[in-house]
Amino acid sequence: MLTFRIRNIGIMAHIDAGKTTTTERMLYYSGYTRALGDVDDGDTVTDYMAQERERGITIQSAAVTFDWKEYRINLIDTPGHVDFTLEVERALRVLDGAVAVFDASAGVEAQTLTVWRQADKHKIPCVCFLNKMDKPGASLSYSLESIKTKLKANPVLLQIPIGSGKGFIGLVDLITKQRMVWQGKSWADDGRLFESRVLEPTDDPELLEEVDQARGGLIEQVADLDDEFAELLLGKYSDNFDAVPAGKVSLNCTILAEWLCALQHVVFPSIFFFLFNPKTLIGNARSCFQFQEAVRRVTLARKGVPVLCGSSLKNKGVQPLLDAITAYLPAPNERNHDLVRWYKDDLCALAFKVVHDKQRGPLVFLRIYSGTMKPQSAIYNINRNGTERMSRLLLPFADQHVEIPSLSAGNIALTVGLKQTVTGDTIVSSKASAAAAARRAQKGAEEKRGSALSNRESSSLVLAGVEVPDPVFFCSIEPPTMSKQADLEHALNCLQREDPSLKVRTDPDSGQTILCGMGELHIEILHDRIKREYNIETHLGPLQVAYRETILQSVTTTETLDRTLGEKRHIVNAELTVSPWSESATGTSYYIAYEEEVEAQISAEVREAVDSGVQSGYLQGPLLGYPVQGVSTVIRSVHVEPGTSLAMVSACISRCMLKALQQASGQVLEPVMALEVTVGEEYLSSVLGDLAQRRGCVRDIQSRHDNKVLLATVPLAEMMGYSTVLRTLSSGTATFSLELASYEPMNPQAQTSLLNKMAGLS
Repeated sequence: MLTFRIRNIGIMAHIDAGKTTTTERMLYYSGYTRALGDVDDGDTVTDYMAQERERGITIQSAAVTFDWKEYRINLIDTPGHVDFTLEVERALRVLDGAVAVFDASAGVEAQTLTVWRQADKHKIPCVCFLNKMDKPGASLSYSLESIKTKLKANPVLLQIPIGSGKGFIGLVDLITKQRMVWQGKSWADDGRLFESRVLEPTDDPELLEEVDQARGGLIEQVADLDDEFAELLLGKYSDNFDAVPAGKVSLNCTILAEWLCALQHVVFPSIFFFLFNPKTLIGNARSCFQFQEAVRRVTLARKGVPVLCGSSLKNKGVQPLLDAITAYLPAPNERNHDLVRWYKDDLCALAFKVVHDKQRGPLVFLRIYSGTMKPQSAIYNINRNGTERMSRLLLPFADQHVEIPSLSAGNIALTVGLKQTVTGDTIVSSKASAAAAARRAQKGAEEKRGSALSNRESSSLVLAGVEVPDPVFFCSIEPPTMSKQADLEHALNCLQREDPSLKVRTDPDSGQTILCGMGELHIEILHDRIKREYNIETHLGPLQVAYRETILQSVTTTETLDRTLGEKRHIVNAELTVSPWSESATGTSYYIAYEEEVEAQISAEVREAVDSGVQSGYLQGPLLGYPVQGVSTVIRSVHVEPGTSLAMVSACISRCMLKALQQASGQVLEPVMALEVTVGEEYLSSVLGDLAQRRGCVRDIQSRHDNKVLLATVPLAEMMGYSTVLRTLSSGTATFSLELASYEPMNPQAQTSLLNKMAGLS
């Protein structure tokens, strides 16, 4: 498959917007499944885990590969729940484009904002699909306005719906003026067949007027965003928008023109001319091709996002969406990856996901950026500095995979046999290949800016990995008997390799195993997987909140370490200052600096030991032992006697840090969540009253059709079991979503209560 015929895309959205249903329709219409899967029936291809089918939600991102017309589409269906946002992050890291699915009755929702920010971070071109156009509250104008105001994006409307609510029967493509209608009403109708024809003057006058206005607006909008299109528009076609060609005529258009003209004079000329006017068809083909090219340029430059509409559950509008994916989203060779160019035709790939299979062991998902992969070949892992042998190469298709002899650049592969590789590792063909790429990069840097790369930059060219968010919940986990402890450790190691957002640590005081996750649902799913997949009946302790600590005052302290080990005496004297510090300047949670005299006196090895001591001091705060943030440390002096080990230097600095933090008036920081509640107006007062009791702060109350959307910030500690309470308050009609907003200082009363609780006094 040629690279320009490949599309690597992700489906992203808020929970329950219709991502998985849209994916199922794509697979069915492309011919890769023989029956339409349904989330409610639990028989979808991409939601294959037992937990996903029971709950009707996506938990793990699933990759599928299928062909649409002449294109190969590698698609990843991602979760919509905030607890599994890492799955979206690592999928978007390796994708070239994305389809953002919206509930047309709700517009932009809470998790839509999160996944959109993730796509923005990776500079991924997007296409918007307004799903559920058959719902009574579906609104094209409301959805477009929410995309503009909430996402700060520029929606480029390419289709308008025919009918609304239950009367939604099809759509009109504003570029081609094609009218597409799905009229099937029987239970057996699968949406595969639909009527498609060019709009005619005899069609509904209101529809014709709406299409003309929308198409005129589209042409003006694209002209504003694309200079090449604007030049052609203003030069020759300012009086007649319908005749606008947007660029150079393709070879296919020329061949089509010659073929049509020849055919017109051969077989039944009069009938042929009556059915197909060659001049009109050729003009439309040229105009549409050029118009599409302009929209494509706008999309790839991320100046605008094409907007399409449909109803996946009712099997309407999915085929035009597939056409838009191939027409407007980028091919792998149209995305710029700076480091990859230095590998030229050598293999360079990024591991972005690991799944454990009981029979085959760890399966590693790779995005191939350059070169070719073949089974039974050795690969070099730059991050692990080791060589592994790949036994088999597979093409991913959810939980069913197809073995293949080779796979080229631009594709997503699934490998068997890589036992050390984890998420974020860079894979190349050999150590020599990595060294050769580093030399090319070194030479290129010297030619470009006249200076060499640093040793760290030139030693290896590692692709950027995946950013893993910090967990906000934790709880203890215990096996049923001590004989199962080893099995539990093995299960947790496998799950950590699959899910980097899961952290496992051992409590230094109690010796208990602590499970740290992104939310209640995340930990609940992990607990269930340990039971089902590893046959271990574990016991979970109560959920606890991951707090942070900071300080309120500046303090300078000194520390002397004088210790004799064997016959060697180790002496270190240190002085440092800790101060409150704002993180907004650099985005990091702490800051380390040296006075000029100290920096000039100490060696690089001693400085590294000092940094290690400071960082170990940040790991445990003075009040409750939680990590410290928002603190700057300035090293005033460090005096090390000859023969003193670096470990003693780190130990002295760490003790000095602990002393300083204890004297600097500690402050507990609690995670504060951004809460969005969609509730009927009749239940709004009850929900507001409950939030007030939870120390919530209401930021805004918006209207969405007949409902109210409540935006608030609430401490995470107050949100335990909120879903049950909200169902009771709203008679089961309200929905909510949570996302970590920031860490904020606790008020004195709440902090005192927490300290007493932790000390066992309340």
